[in-house]
Formats: sequence, C-alpha cells, structure tokens
Amino acid sequence: MIEEIKKLVETQQQLARQAYTSYLPLVDDIIKSKQTDVRQIERTLDGLLDFGFDHNMLLLYRKLCRHLYTINPESAAYYANAYREMWDEEETQLGKNKEEKV
Repeated sequence: MIEEIKKLVETQQQLARQAYTSYLPLVDDIIKSKQTDVRQIERTLDGLLDFGFDHNMLLLYRKLCRHLYTINPESAAYYANAYREMWDEEETQLGKNKEEKV
C-alpha cells in the first residue's frame, strides 16, 4: 500500500511539472502583454488552482493574482481566498483549533 501511495504522489508531482511547463508561457504572456481580459485571467487561475499543492504553480498563481489585482481587486481577492480555502492547511487547522477552544 505504501508503494501505491508513493506512485500516486510521483504521478501527481509529474502532472504538476507538466502543468507548470504549459502554464508558465501562458501566465508570462498575460502579464507581458498587460492583458485585461478578466475572464481569460480567471480561467487561467482556475486551472492553476487545481495544482495549488505545487510550489512552482503557487508562484505562478500569486504572480497572476497580483496582475489581476491591478485590473479587478475584488476578483483577485476572491482567488486569493479560493486558494486559502482549498490549499492552506495551516490556516484551516488554526481555524479548527480556534473553534475547538470556543
């Protein structure tokens, strides 16, 4: 069973590397061209969010969120919160601990 889990983790990491290779030029193009199409930026963020467990993908996500913030701060805040809700275990754990103490 441990070997199966290791294989799954390796597959997940490999997919994240492939996704990074695909998303890097897309994110760079959006930023370099100063794109303002909020819907396209949001679609890209949605795709990046699926790989929020990967550090490199998180860096791309943050980079694109910062770009979106200059165009639509509310949407950028939504995506920052979406990441926290989905991937930020420490913050979630802190919230659970606080609830338990109340």
